[in-house]
Amino acid sequence: MLAEHLSSFKMNNMLDFVFAVDDSVTWHMMNLLKNRGHYSFLKYFGPKQISTVQNHGAGIYYNTLVPCSGRTIKYGVISTEALIEDLLHWKALYIAGRLQKPVKILTQNENGRLQAALISNLKSAVTAAFLMLPESFSEEDLYVQIAGLSYSGDFRMIIGEDKAKVQNLVMPNVPHFQKLYSSILQDCPQVVYKHHLGKLEIDKSPEGQFTQLMALPRTLQQKITTLVDPPGKNRDVEEILLQVAHDPDCGLVVHQGISVIVSSSSLIQSAKTILTAGMKKSVTYSMKKIYKMSKGWLRKRS
Repeated sequence: MLAEHLSSFKMNNMLDFVFAVDDSVTWHMMNLLKNRGHYSFLKYFGPKQISTVQNHGAGIYYNTLVPCSGRTIKYGVISTEALIEDLLHWKALYIAGRLQKPVKILTQNENGRLQAALISNLKSAVTAAFLMLPESFSEEDLYVQIAGLSYSGDFRMIIGEDKAKVQNLVMPNVPHFQKLYSSILQDCPQVVYKHHLGKLEIDKSPEGQFTQLMALPRTLQQKITTLVDPPGKNRDVEEILLQVAHDPDCGLVVHQGISVIVSSSSLIQSAKTILTAGMKKSVTYSMKKIYKMSKGWLRKRS
């Protein structure tokens, strides 16, 4: 079971939990018996149909605005296989994106594949951020870039989210980001930490960028290939990524590839919210998001 980034534990924020389960149908069947009121009208269709809805888009089913011990929570359910797939390949970059930020893991079974996938996701986040950053940058710059990956292309950042969300997420949690990424940065041969300057430097040569591009998750490589390679040429991925590595706009191409992944999954997941939350909760949840966005806008104006 996973909780969202640590800043969510402020008393006025809704807590966000994620449950990775091996058998979604059985899990929903048991949860319907215990917590039927958490579900929308989909509860009348049974656990199999709920699991079918879950498998669309980002592969997660959310129950939201649930009262629990004096707090309001939302919780998502995702199959362990779908979670591992997203962590390794960024098929949706939805839960993978959340797990690139500091979270509190409450319980975890001994699953070697899942543990390896969690680490792989963090390494991929660092690699993608390197490609989009300049040659020299601060540690905070790196974490802001990483935290922003899963918001690239998300239409909710245009309406419904506080525009300073990424910055507000990172700055109070820099020590937590350091704990999450320090060992990966220490073991990375392509980065040099100049402590006296408080800066990190990376290899921005075509050779260095090609190495990083080849280490990106499979889905992102495919999206970059589609963006760069005109239809009909059918060049292999390695040849196209070599071309991108020599492009001065390499970082922009990577960002566009990530945006394509995120925009698709965020749209489908938001459409699912109407089904999984029901109309009343969907409107309430959306109004809360817009209120938070307007507060951020007013802070910026003042």
